Amino acid sequence: MINDKFVSKGAASFTLDDNREKQVFYFLLLPKLTMLAFSSALEPLRIVNQLTQKEIYNWHILTPGNMPVTCSNGVVINPDTELEDVQKNATIFVCSGVEPMFTADKQVINWIRKQHRMGSKFGGICSGAYALAKAGIIGPSKFTLHWENQPGFIETFPELSPTQSLFEIEKNLITCGGGSAATDMMLHLIEESLGREVAIVVADMCIHKRASGQKAPQKSSLSVALGSRNLHLISAIQVMTETVEEPLPLVKMCEILKISRRQLERLFKRYTQQSPIQFYYSLRLEKAHALLNETNMSITEIATATGFNSVSHLSRQFKAKYSISPTSFRKGWHLNT
Repeated sequence: MINDKFVSKGAASFTLDDNREKQVFYFLLLPKLTMLAFSSALEPLRIVNQLTQKEIYNWHILTPGNMPVTCSNGVVINPDTELEDVQKNATIFVCSGVEPMFTADKQVINWIRKQHRMGSKFGGICSGAYALAKAGIIGPSKFTLHWENQPGFIETFPELSPTQSLFEIEKNLITCGGGSAATDMMLHLIEESLGREVAIVVADMCIHKRASGQKAPQKSSLSVALGSRNLHLISAIQVMTETVEEPLPLVKMCEILKISRRQLERLFKRYTQQSPIQFYYSLRLEKAHALLNETNMSITEIATATGFNSVSHLSRQFKAKYSISPTSFRKGWHLNT
């Protein structure tokens, strides 16, 4: 008998002749999770069941304290089971979103550790790697999380280095950058389990153009974002990005790039509408903004991590860009949490 919870009706179909053991997924939803990333991971599983009219996959929704969770967009999701021991050979995805450092409590971390000891395979969706890192189960494996959350993650866990890939699959750890990357990740798992044809049909049902592979970058290339393939400009921005903590004098950067200051300023003005110095400040302030949001670092520590020689220097530049001081920004943000 077909379980209506997991197998819905639909017009399209795909025939799988062999009977397979169903695969079970648990989605642990943390407060302020990104709904797009969660649904992008879940829907491909539902679509496989719909296409085949078989319960090839089933899934369960878990939440801290077995309480409803509110997504970052305000939508509330109810759990359907408690934080209990999961079925053997199941895969557990931790789904997180904004402020990931503060949404996994002690109960959640202890539960993750216990299920890991019992042999469960774990995954992190969007910023779910934060909870996995706090639980100490990432280890030397390759992993990723949403690019927006990476600066804060690296400062919090300096011994761990996320990749820029859409998703990473390595042994018992599966992670993705969130958004539609979750669909690419699940399509990859579906292809490994059920074959390429099934994955293609599921992608078509999602009206999703698959990425070139798991190593595809999360963000558009600099050349696309800037509308320019100028190597001097792209190299300059790469150097700036790599030296946020210890900014280089513009003269030194020009020496490295083998370009005159006048040429560099002309390129930045044309393609970014900013001077090189203004662009450099923007990169550093964006990182400061991220660290204020997602870490417990003091403002003094953030100033050091973003290359400012004092808190007052950071404060002046931050207020000029965001119209609020770092201290007021952080206080105001936490009042709304």
